[in-house]
Amino acid sequence: MAHPKRKTSKQRRDKRRTHYKAEAKNYVVCATTGESHLPHRAYWHEGKLYYKGKVVIEKEVLA
Repeated sequence: MAHPKRKTSKQRRDKRRTHYKAEAKNYVVCATTGESHLPHRAYWHEGKLYYKGKVVIEKEVLA
């Protein structure tokens, strides 16, 4: 296994890692409900599960 000949300095190590950044998530707004959600994901709105602007599941209320 190869071993480094010299110790990598903190500055050199950190310069290499400058390209790893956290990115903000992209949200889209549903045309049907007006709710913002992650694209290509189902989401709950007012007790109903929506996907692609259509109701997939309606939550049953237990009385």
